[in-house]
Amino acid sequence: MSSQITRLNPTSLPDARKVGYSQISIAGPGALAFVSGQVAWPADGGQVPASLGEQTAIVISNLENALAELECRAEDIVQMRVYMTDLTPETQAMVMPQLLSFLGGAQPSLTGIGVSALAAPDLKIEIEMVVQPETI
Repeated sequence: MSSQITRLNPTSLPDARKVGYSQISIAGPGALAFVSGQVAWPADGGQVPASLGEQTAIVISNLENALAELECRAEDIVQMRVYMTDLTPETQAMVMPQLLSFLGGAQPSLTGIGVSALAAPDLKIEIEMVVQPETI
């Protein structure tokens, strides 16, 4: 599926393309799908892993499943918000390679947010996204 999203990185703002996202995403006409924040809760009800890397892998799997349900690809993501309980350069370095691999070159608008807690005490990361599907 291909939606009409224009990505902008104006010279008056830092060049976000260097780290894999866009400063501005403009969604063309059509519907938007708001995907709730995904955490490291496996669909099969399994245990939440302790490590941030393993939690990130589950979160990304959940995001992939949401995109599949919408018949969308990463290119259809307009915006993402990444919430982390320990937002540091070191934890970002653990998360960003997996996130960039998931995006596969798509560069949606992206915001990283440090939070004191998520929905359960063992959760370390949550990612939500806005997607522009061709049809719903």
